[in-house]
Amino acid sequence: MRDLYLAIDVGTGSVRAALVDQTGNILKISSKEHEQIVPQFGWSEQRPSDWWNGTIETVQDVVNSIDNAKHRVSAICCCGQMHGSVLIDDDGELARESALLWNDKRSLPQVEQFEKHHPSSSYLEKTGNIPSPAWPAFKLMWIAENDATSLDNASTLLMPKDYINFKLTNNRAQDWTEASMSFLMDCSTNDWSDELLSLTGVNRSLLTPILAPSEIVGNLQPSAANSLGLSEGIPVLIGAGDYPMALLGSAVTRPGLASDVTGTSTIITVMHQNPIIRSDVSNIRSVADDWGSLTLLDAGGDAVRWARRAFHENRRSYQEVADLAGRATAGSNGLFFLPYLVGERFGDARNSRAQFFGLTASHGVAELHRAVLEGVAFSVRHKLASVQGEGGRPDAIVAAGGGAKSDLWLKIKSSMYNVPYLVPEELECGVVGAAVLMSVAVGDNPDIDAAIKKMVRYDRELKPDSELADLYDRMMPTFDQLYENSKSFYADLDALQ
Repeated sequence: MRDLYLAIDVGTGSVRAALVDQTGNILKISSKEHEQIVPQFGWSEQRPSDWWNGTIETVQDVVNSIDNAKHRVSAICCCGQMHGSVLIDDDGELARESALLWNDKRSLPQVEQFEKHHPSSSYLEKTGNIPSPAWPAFKLMWIAENDATSLDNASTLLMPKDYINFKLTNNRAQDWTEASMSFLMDCSTNDWSDELLSLTGVNRSLLTPILAPSEIVGNLQPSAANSLGLSEGIPVLIGAGDYPMALLGSAVTRPGLASDVTGTSTIITVMHQNPIIRSDVSNIRSVADDWGSLTLLDAGGDAVRWARRAFHENRRSYQEVADLAGRATAGSNGLFFLPYLVGERFGDARNSRAQFFGLTASHGVAELHRAVLEGVAFSVRHKLASVQGEGGRPDAIVAAGGGAKSDLWLKIKSSMYNVPYLVPEELECGVVGAAVLMSVAVGDNPDIDAAIKKMVRYDRELKPDSELADLYDRMMPTFDQLYENSKSFYADLDALQ
């Protein structure tokens, strides 16, 4: 009986494979780390061959751990780190041994030159996104200028999980979640844009068809099946980027819902029927064919990690740090923290700095830690109106990532935004999302909504505290004013360094 789904997640730090049953329970998950190559500061690459080797190892591990799994897998679906630009030639060999990753910043000069010569009015309505070194279009511009031979030898651009799909099926394709953040797709037509291709100089012949994430890209080929320890002919879905797949696996699939993924950074996404066209908002076409309007803040778990290192030299556990923060009163006794330790990803203050404001002799380490948690939440609220659009506050925000494990932080956020927070029972939301898609593709569920009802469950709900909400409403204007007034110092600080 074909009653298992095989999910493969090509992450930045590792490849993971998981077997999921028809109710959304993860039966076995396996992980294989791979190296991130940093030739110089700001550069970040990986070898796609390492992803494939990791796929073989982890799939073999999970298949060998479950009785008769080889004959029980009904479908395969990948998700993975987004924007990583893989180039292959006509024979399917790598035209460039390593791929530039999402966090590679080497194309910043190309981005700056593009912005200098092209006003946002010439592209923003089409792209739904401002220029960024993350987008594949600008990675290709850098390769064209600095590694032209690789580009000349290439016939196809693939994203990380699409390279694994190619190794599984020998077919070349890309899904619409990835395409929507390539800076090459027109968000009004959901197809590649000749105008954007012309603006960026990208050759259309490099681009594959754009498929729905639920479409079958092909069947598992005999050689791949033999390597993985599976039966040949298993259908392989095109899948989606890891972030939009996690939205699906946490049931954030319709307007009125939002997602908070707090890991090292914080990504806040609010779902809409159409993208919100603003220079401070990014947009991604969701797996379920709505649009997620999002803002990404480099402030998140990294701020907590910094405080633990700075105040305790990492000698206290994260739980001890959380317990300290819990001892402080709400509002940290009038102490504010601006959490911009590494600047900002978007906006006009990319060189912003972090600071505590309001320190007095009455403050101790407990208030400092709570102020860090509240400061990250204030920084999100500062941007939230942009991604909310005309729909106003979402009905609920679903938490994921490491930040979903802290009830204190979730309570702060829920009260800060005056919105209930939901925590999924299974925090491996990308894996669950892939299983949801597979269940529909093979006919186990009639549609995505039915699959979500069956396979996605919430562990708990945290509701806003009215007294906290009132306190944060009164503190928010001060945070906004601190943010705006501090901008005048950043150029001077840059000069001092």
